[in-house]
Amino acid sequence: MASSIEVNKKKVCDFLAEGKEHKFVVPEYQRPYEWTEEQVDTLFDDLWEFSASNKDENEDYFLGCIVFYENNGEYEIIDGQQRLTSLFLFLRAIYGSLEKGEETPESKNFMSKIEKSIWPEDEMTGKVIKSQTLLESRVVDSQYGDVLADILTSGQAPEEHEDHYSVNFRRFQERFQQASAKNSLSIYRFLLDVTKHVIIFPIQADTQETALRIFSTLNDRGLPLSDADIFKAKIYGFLESEKQKEGFIEQWKALDERANESEESIQKLFQYYMFYLRAKDGDTQTTTPGVRRYYAENKFSKLKNPKIMEDLDALMDVWEVVNARMESNDLPWTSNPEIRKQLDLLNMYPNEFWKYPVGVFYLTHRDKEDFEGKFLRFLRKFASEMIAKFLKTPTVSTVKPGVMKLNTAILESDTPGFEFGDVNWQSLREQVKLPNKRSFRMLLALYAYTQQDDLLPAKWEIEHIFPKKWQSSHFPEYSDSVVNERIEHLGNKVPFEKKLNIVASNGYFERKQKEYAKSSIAATKALAKKSPATWELSDIDERGVRVTDVIIETLRQWGADYASEQENVTLQISEEDAELVKALKEKYGDSILGL
Repeated sequence: MASSIEVNKKKVCDFLAEGKEHKFVVPEYQRPYEWTEEQVDTLFDDLWEFSASNKDENEDYFLGCIVFYENNGEYEIIDGQQRLTSLFLFLRAIYGSLEKGEETPESKNFMSKIEKSIWPEDEMTGKVIKSQTLLESRVVDSQYGDVLADILTSGQAPEEHEDHYSVNFRRFQERFQQASAKNSLSIYRFLLDVTKHVIIFPIQADTQETALRIFSTLNDRGLPLSDADIFKAKIYGFLESEKQKEGFIEQWKALDERANESEESIQKLFQYYMFYLRAKDGDTQTTTPGVRRYYAENKFSKLKNPKIMEDLDALMDVWEVVNARMESNDLPWTSNPEIRKQLDLLNMYPNEFWKYPVGVFYLTHRDKEDFEGKFLRFLRKFASEMIAKFLKTPTVSTVKPGVMKLNTAILESDTPGFEFGDVNWQSLREQVKLPNKRSFRMLLALYAYTQQDDLLPAKWEIEHIFPKKWQSSHFPEYSDSVVNERIEHLGNKVPFEKKLNIVASNGYFERKQKEYAKSSIAATKALAKKSPATWELSDIDERGVRVTDVIIETLRQWGADYASEQENVTLQISEEDAELVKALKEKYGDSILGL
């Protein structure tokens, strides 16, 4: 069904008065009220200057949009809660000043208008009920929701209270009293303009989803609400005791800090977790639902899981290693150089589908005996399947079916079966030599990791050994197209630290060797020792064969090791393969199969 919205231009007091029929609610997932005194001053000054210049009463002051939707008879504010809250504080400060001042027909008139904008009325008598308010904040992260209600009902904000509600309310009081003292004749004119010419554009959506979409489109003042904000509120709402709620808030804050430090987000953790839950439901469909829509099914029932925060926290273990390269004394696997290299390698995969089985495997098997060894074998096998599949057909859709089936298989076994299809390793050699552009970083990292235990630098670039900018006189016997094609071969590329790569620039090989010698990357540093110090097309071809052999046989060996573990028997390989592995070991050493 198509979404619908309703937009009407309204005077601010008329709009706030609608709270008598539909209470304004700042929902749990919103961020706390954070307006500063500077913003309070800006609003007051803008309104005062507008009133002073609006002598002919033919202009309106546009205060912005309020995006909301009706939820169980209440107006749930999606966008504009900071402004709306400030308006309530502003009007309450004015009301208090008028109440304490000299009673005049004007003061009674404006107090009557403001009363209808702040408090509900008794249906029988029409009297305002000042012990209740038309605005309520239910924000999870705020400890000051009651402070807002106290200010609006009592008109008091003690000096010792330093929260934003109290500080801003006192500032509104101060500014209005200063304006009244300086120009008492203009103050009623100011109030007339505030109640008659300050305009709000309420945007009422039919659903929360529509309201959030409108908010994301309109919002240019800060970060839009994320799905995680909503999930946080829902989880909080499902908790029964105050002790549980307090513990949850602390857990959430700690998880959020971990995520920020690792350049990850809780939003993403919920996405990874979605694939774990889908696997538990036996869902192998390749179509991926939106994260919010998935969790919203059956009234967010999936978020009632008492283990959800524990599981999200566990997922963060993996991304601290992947994104921030952290190690934990409590988790020995995080210091395993082979696992760390595998995760770094997978992190260069050209799409995110590698992340889902890794998360599912970790959540399912992390407490098992010999998890470290099982995790490494799984990562190697998974990398070999994903890389081979992507080299053959470099699209996301190619790996989706295999990934979704693997997720469910992981729940049944720590050596799950893989359904990615057979690999023709011989034909794959040509695709390694000159792969799809999106594969280069992954392949170069794979080769580099067969030569070293340390992780590659966090920032590295692809270095063309023979430069992309070259003079035709260097290869007079070849056409430009032949040379340019050969320059893009894998044999002409190495990973190189960004800072060193800038220095090396487009220099020729002899000059570049000095920079290669400074590299911390073993495969690159080795080029500094090449003698003679020349780099021709034949060198590209020779190195291309060597690098391709190492990559292909490393991937094959990972698969073979996994099959051996899976069958728990000595792997039988063909005589041809055995001879090939033996020859490669003799030529390049045992390290080619290490990673």
